[in-house]
Amino acid sequence: MALPNGPVATSSEAEAVLFDLVDIYDRAYEAAAAELSLSSAQACVLGRLDERRGMGALAEELGCDASNITQIVARLEALGLVTREPNPRDRRARLVARTPRGDEINHRFATAFTFARTAVGRLSPDEQDQLTALLRKALG
Repeated sequence: MALPNGPVATSSEAEAVLFDLVDIYDRAYEAAAAELSLSSAQACVLGRLDERRGMGALAEELGCDASNITQIVARLEALGLVTREPNPRDRRARLVARTPRGDEINHRFATAFTFARTAVGRLSPDEQDQLTALLRKALG
């Protein structure tokens, strides 16, 4: 059982399995990103750009500092996967958009990251419905 390092102790088997799920999900996500020479953070940002987005909105959505998004976007831009352009409503702000190459890489990442599809595919339709209901309840 893969538990996080540090002062976290599980109080139930359900909590331990949830830790395992998160750990395996994270490792699978990182592996899929690495196949495309991306960090998991770069793959995450690239996946959020189905439409042009402000960098501040990306930072807020991902719960990280704007300077982190700036660095990630700069690297994606250097790879030719995104562009930054002035926001027509606020010239001080930038909008980020995927390039055609970014669309291709994002599609390849979505194809390579199969963990969730594979895991859910092991369940019957009724079990998938039960899991969905339980997860929604657990998430509040």
